[in-house]
Amino acid sequence: MSVTGTGVMSATLRYGDAAEIVEAAAELESLGYTAVWIPDFGDDVFGALDRLLGATSTMTVATGVLNVWLQTPEAANAWWNGLSADHQARVLLGLGVSHGPLIGESWGRPLTTMGEFLDALEVPEDHRCVAALGPRMQELARRRTAGAHPYLVTPEHTAATRLNIGPDKLLTVALAVVLEPEPTKARAIAREELQLYAQLPNYANNWKRVGFTDDDVTSISDRLIDAVIAWGDVDAIAARVAEHRAAGADHVCLQVMPDRNPRDAWRALAGV
Repeated sequence: MSVTGTGVMSATLRYGDAAEIVEAAAELESLGYTAVWIPDFGDDVFGALDRLLGATSTMTVATGVLNVWLQTPEAANAWWNGLSADHQARVLLGLGVSHGPLIGESWGRPLTTMGEFLDALEVPEDHRCVAALGPRMQELARRRTAGAHPYLVTPEHTAATRLNIGPDKLLTVALAVVLEPEPTKARAIAREELQLYAQLPNYANNWKRVGFTDDDVTSISDRLIDAVIAWGDVDAIAARVAEHRAAGADHVCLQVMPDRNPRDAWRALAGV
């Protein structure tokens, strides 16, 4: 499948009031957003996808990302095979291996686990992608799926990912944004939101891989914030989106921080 343009990634579209989710999804589609992405924390992600598919008619409905430790390929297959062809055409399953501190003792061998999940998954390769930060997971994404779906990355990382997965694979970048032009306020919001991510080895190691230091990660430095979070007014955020597109992204999905009552921000950013 082909996913272009700009999308929205939000837990609000998964865990908010059901009627408000339906209304928000329809509005996002009318505003010109091309995809909605929802997270997965192990409960009924497929019911949430059904709600979004029913509320929209053209946009892609995607997981950002389905947790391969908390879901099974059998459940995904049963759901996929029960969809109409029209709904299947708009589904993109983003898959991720999560993080050791969140999964606990059962977590391990992420490449093997992802490979085994893909082996058993009946969703066609062009309707699945992988949250691939490092080169080995990107290679798996290139061989076994439509492409890669990285998060909290720099435009330079996007360019490297494009080289790793090749010119014909799908690259959908999830971009965290803070719609606040005042630097101190914007960085304070971003720093609070990044507290959890900085403790997760997958993100911390990826930041170090592209040149950030231990101190950048532990302190969540201004340098790190400015590199992986798009903050400022609409024009500043649009400029960062354009950087990712120029670096090779086919699609950029915006995660508004904080992800509470984000609809005014979605409206303001629709032109992006």
